[in-house]
Amino acid sequence: MSEVLTHECPGCESEQEFYQAASMQVHIGEKVKWHCWECDYGFVRIDHTVDTSETPA
Repeated sequence: MSEVLTHECPGCESEQEFYQAASMQVHIGEKVKWHCWECDYGFVRIDHTVDTSETPA
C-alpha cells in the first residue's frame, strides 16, 4: 500500500495529499490512519469495510 493518498479534504475544502500516519492488522482487515499534510484532518480505512472519510460532518 502506498504511503501517500490523494483524497478530498473537508478541512481544506479541496483535494489534498494525505500521509499514512499508522497501520495495523485488525480482525476485519488492515486498519490505516490517514492525515492531511495541510490541516491534519484525519480518517481511518479498514480494507473495504470501514471508511470514516465518508461520514457526513
